[in-house]
Amino acid sequence: MSTLVKVTRRTKIIATIGPQSESESMLREMIVAGMDVARLNMSHGTIDDGLERLRRIRALSNELDRPVGILADLPGPKVRLGTVQDPRDLVEDALILLEPGEGPSRPDHFMVDYETLLTDVRVGDRLAIGDGSIVLEVSDVLDNALQARVLFGGNIQGRPGLHIPSDRLRISTPTPQDLKILDAFVEVGVDMIAVSFVRSAHDIRRVGLEPAPRGPLVVAKIETRAAVENLDGIISASGAVMVARGDLGAECSIEDLPHLQKDIIGRCIALGRPAITATQMLESMISAPSPTRAEASDVANAVFDGTSAVMLSGETAIGRDPAHVVATMARIAERADEQFDHDGWAHHIRRDRLSEPQGVDAAVTDVMTMATWRAAAEMGVKTIICISRSGFTVRAIARFRPAANILGFSPEERTVRQLTMSWGATPILIDKISDNSESVRKVLLMARELGHIRVGEVVAVLGGSSATVGSTDTLRMARCP
Repeated sequence: MSTLVKVTRRTKIIATIGPQSESESMLREMIVAGMDVARLNMSHGTIDDGLERLRRIRALSNELDRPVGILADLPGPKVRLGTVQDPRDLVEDALILLEPGEGPSRPDHFMVDYETLLTDVRVGDRLAIGDGSIVLEVSDVLDNALQARVLFGGNIQGRPGLHIPSDRLRISTPTPQDLKILDAFVEVGVDMIAVSFVRSAHDIRRVGLEPAPRGPLVVAKIETRAAVENLDGIISASGAVMVARGDLGAECSIEDLPHLQKDIIGRCIALGRPAITATQMLESMISAPSPTRAEASDVANAVFDGTSAVMLSGETAIGRDPAHVVATMARIAERADEQFDHDGWAHHIRRDRLSEPQGVDAAVTDVMTMATWRAAAEMGVKTIICISRSGFTVRAIARFRPAANILGFSPEERTVRQLTMSWGATPILIDKISDNSESVRKVLLMARELGHIRVGEVVAVLGGSSATVGSTDTLRMARCP
């Protein structure tokens, strides 16, 4: 088995766990290859299946002594087709039927688990299947089904989603099934929860979780037009944001999607929330041994956009070699990290974030993290150490994308695992946070013992002096003993 090496990559990797990657041996290979966060897509399988995968990942994380965050992705009001028993191709210009109801689909006659399908969808509507590669246009509304023509064909299998325009979707977020899944995963201490089809901050508040780290970090998936329109409120109510480009691309013009991606990531990072870029990043590697040139460029451009993490979906859930895909993603992301414009990004954050009106705690945090970035840059400091119970301080300095390494020390195990999704952060567990001088001495010695800093090296130590979560007000330049 390969040995774990110190991660120099700043951009984190989220990998979806599925039939091809759920075994203990494959999960171990994926962790060694660079998986930072494991995503459990609860749209597929049972709650018990998901809980068993969580336990397996936790055990391996402990065995390998490497923190791995676990993200449970709630299904949300996802409309799905009845099971397609045998994979087949939908051919362009073919006519098919979409009938509301449960049960398996038949050739050219698909069941849809959405009872108001015939009233909510209109002639002329375009409907996307799965990740959006298959597109239908509704040509007629019959007595018991919709007739649709295939505009863009492709292979269909399993229970793919059917995208219905979100402004007409009558199902609210979170659904009763979401809340049932949520309760089960909160009980076992899951690290992060992704909420699907968010349309406003109210959807996030309805989840009803305690703030992190007492509760899981809430990830809002931006995949509807309404979410884009209500973005600032959603970001403020969330712990992180995912740019879910599949459904978002079905809602918005394809030419707008790259610009929306940049804007969402920028606004998210400015407010100190991790941003995830998802969907079709290395899609061809589901079956191919290497990605296309366009896919490699897509991953690199997401890094240049400032994304905190890039996500793999089918590539690791059902792909031929999940560990190889993770290793490939890691190489592309690490190479892009090397070319990242750290100074330009920090000036961008300074210009856009510090010009906005803010409360006292937020203003103090902004000033202190900006001072830390400038001091580290001007003094050539290679390491910024953060001491944080909630992870807030780590995420606050990570906004500036410093060239220095970020070490995030926390006494909370869940915080350590949540920081696996934060750009540039190496999360490290400590037993407790003492008074300021004692904590600084302790983390300096631990960082030295772990090989992150050397004797005599000057580092920046950032933290909060109060017990209030959400304020970073202490900066110290210290020399490693």
